Amino acid sequence: MKTVQVQAKIISNKRFKENYWHLEFESAIIAKNALPGQFVNIKVGKGLEPLLRRPISIHAVGGVKVKLFYQAVGIGTQILSQRKSGELLDIIGALGSGFNYHRMAQAKKVENILVAGGMGVAPLFFLAQRLASPRMGSALPRAFRPRSLRRCAARNDTIVLIGAKTKKQVLCEQEFKKLGCTLKLATDDGSLGFKGKVTDLLKDILDQHKPAGLFSCGPHSMLKVVSEIARENKINAQLSLEEHMACGLGACLGCAVSTKGGYKRVCKDGPVFSSEELIW
Repeated sequence: MKTVQVQAKIISNKRFKENYWHLEFESAIIAKNALPGQFVNIKVGKGLEPLLRRPISIHAVGGVKVKLFYQAVGIGTQILSQRKSGELLDIIGALGSGFNYHRMAQAKKVENILVAGGMGVAPLFFLAQRLASPRMGSALPRAFRPRSLRRCAARNDTIVLIGAKTKKQVLCEQEFKKLGCTLKLATDDGSLGFKGKVTDLLKDILDQHKPAGLFSCGPHSMLKVVSEIARENKINAQLSLEEHMACGLGACLGCAVSTKGGYKRVCKDGPVFSSEELIW
């Protein structure tokens, strides 16, 4: 896996809804080498401020295009939301270790379950994209074209569970539907789909399905419960952790987490870890 620093041209940077944004940039080398679960580290401003880069998960890849999905919540991402198409972004990527999905993607008939909480949909969509269309190759040159997505849907056995507090906070459901995934939603207030936590919905799903792979990304408290559920069902889940990062390269040790093998860095050793190795 090759990590590079590039000056990438912004293709588009559009508001998805509320303070959520889709940013697409052009980089053939990052698109070719990126794996689901990896991220890029972006210098969001044009000057020295803000000093630290912002890590953002890779949301999708198509040809030489890389798409990001982010929430403009702090000064860094708010600055990023103001960047325009045609401008250049200083990007380091792809970084971190991704999901190990190849065995699942190549199987003739398997079921994989993806569990997303909030912005956890960002890296899981890229994973769903690869699980849906493994024969398209690492570059996925037609991944954003509707006809291609319909072809992929015929062999997609991925079940996607998305959790949110209310229906207004459910993210990317239409994107997953276009991939042909079986989509199930959970909201805390019951305003859409299953009433309750997405982890409660997962328990119900596992009563009916024995997945080849269980993948999850979301808040720490949610991932802890997913890990417990995976252990009870004798499933080795792969979890993508959300942590604050400084350097993004493993040098500062600011994102260390406790594992059975000692402390490991989310940015370098992760962000994807086996549920069996994490100590909560």
